[in-house]
Amino acid sequence: MTARNTRIRDLTDAVRVRADGDVDEESLAYVREKVATALGRPGLGPVNGEVRVLRASAPHVELPWWAGADLQVGEDLVVVHVREATVRELADRLHDRLRGRVERVAHRAEDARRTSAPPPWRGGPGN
Repeated sequence: MTARNTRIRDLTDAVRVRADGDVDEESLAYVREKVATALGRPGLGPVNGEVRVLRASAPHVELPWWAGADLQVGEDLVVVHVREATVRELADRLHDRLRGRVERVAHRAEDARRTSAPPPWRGGPGN
């Protein structure tokens, strides 16, 4: 199957995932995969922005992994911050939060909330 058949967009150009600190390439690839899965929902507007992943260098930090996403989804700004103990937990939590925010943005569209005519008790057709 190609990306066209599965209707999953290639987000590598639009959403940049970058690392600060001691982050290996395998961990960063896992975060990229989870972000692409969360944003690969059909019917979304154009998506662009940045996801930052940071690992604290101090050994006494309880939750050393941090990720922050600042994304423009259509006309809406989606901001997510996550702190976790391991990179796998971080990527999974980031995926869950991004997916939830993206679902909210998709269902909050202007045409999804409006009806074409007012109901009969407000003077619409049917009186």
